[in-house]
Amino acid sequence: MQKSDGSAAETARISPTGERAMAEVTEPYLREQLEKRRGELRHAIASPAAGVPPALFLQLLREVDAALERMNQGTFGICEACHDTIEKDRLISDPLVRLCIDHLTSDEQRALEGDLELASRIQRGLLPLADVRFGDWHIQYHYGPAGLVSGDYCDLISPADSGGKLTFLLGDVAGKGVAASLLMTHLHAMFRSLCASGIGISQMLDLGNRIFCESTFAGQYATLICGSIAANGELEIASAGHLPALHVGKHGVEQINSTSLPLGMFSSTRYTSHRARLDAGDALLLYTDGISEARNRAGAEYGVDRLSLIAGEHHNTVPQEMLTACLKDLRSFSSGVRQADDQTLMAIHRNDAAGLGVGE
Repeated sequence: MQKSDGSAAETARISPTGERAMAEVTEPYLREQLEKRRGELRHAIASPAAGVPPALFLQLLREVDAALERMNQGTFGICEACHDTIEKDRLISDPLVRLCIDHLTSDEQRALEGDLELASRIQRGLLPLADVRFGDWHIQYHYGPAGLVSGDYCDLISPADSGGKLTFLLGDVAGKGVAASLLMTHLHAMFRSLCASGIGISQMLDLGNRIFCESTFAGQYATLICGSIAANGELEIASAGHLPALHVGKHGVEQINSTSLPLGMFSSTRYTSHRARLDAGDALLLYTDGISEARNRAGAEYGVDRLSLIAGEHHNTVPQEMLTACLKDLRSFSSGVRQADDQTLMAIHRNDAAGLGVGE
C-alpha cells in the first residue's frame, strides 16, 4: 500500500507510468456518477432555480457529455496535452478533469497545493490524543505520513461510561494520495458511529465491512485491526487482513494473526475475535506496512521479525520508550532512503501491578 512522497504534485500523481486509461474497476463507477450528474443537470435546466444562470448548467452539462464521450472513445483519463495518464485520485474526485498535474496552470497548481494542505490539517484534526491513559493502560502512537495526506487510519475511542471498554483501531487503506485519505476519513466516521452503538468487536467489523462494501466501488479496500481493552487487563482483538499484532510479554513476543479478509472485499465476510488478558508490563504493538516493509539501500525489507526483536527488548517500559526504540532502529536501518509509505505505530501498555496470565 505504498503512498507517494512529500510534494503536493507527487501526492496527487498516483497512476503508474504507461497506464493509458482508467482501470476497469474504476470506470463503471465514474460512468454511473457522470450519468447521474447529467440527469440532475438536465432537471436543473428544465426547472431553473431563481438567481442561477442557465448558462452555468449548460456549460456543466457539456463538460459531462464530453467526459462520457471520452469514455466511449477509450480516451477517458488521458491528459489532452501530453497524452499521459491523469492521476487516478483526481479523476475520482472530479471526473471532468482533462489535464494531468504537470499541465495545470500555475494558479491551478497553487490551488491544488492549498487543497492538499487543508486536507492534511483536517486529517490531523481527526487523530486521537497522542497520550491516553485508561485504567491500568497507557497508550501512545506515532503517525508519520509519507506525504501531505495519508491512507493510514488510527483512532482511540473512550467508553461512554466508567465501566465500559476503550476501543482502539489501526488500519491502512489500499491506494495512494487524496483518494486513500478520503477513505481514511470515511472509516473514521463509520467506526465512530458504530462504536457509539455499543456493539461488540466482531459485529462492529461485520457491519463496518458491509457498509464499506456498499459505499465504495470495486477495488477499494482497507486492512484494519480493531480491539477493545477493559480496565482489568482484558483484551479483545480482531483483524481484517492486517499485519500481525505483536503481544510483547515477559516470555517473548507473540504474533496475533489476522482472522479474516480486509474490509471492502466481500459484503458477506464475517469476523471473529481473539481474547486475552495481559500481565502487568505487557504491551500490544500495532503498526502499518510502512514500518514492516521499509527498505534499506540494498533493497532489503525491515520486516516483522526485526520489529518484534526491538519491541521484545523493551518489555515493561512506558509506551514512548518502546516507540522511540522501534523508530530509532527503523531509521538506522533505512538511513539514506526516502520514506516511501505512511508509517503508523501504536503501543498499548498495561502498567498495573495485578496482571493475570494470557489466555484464549
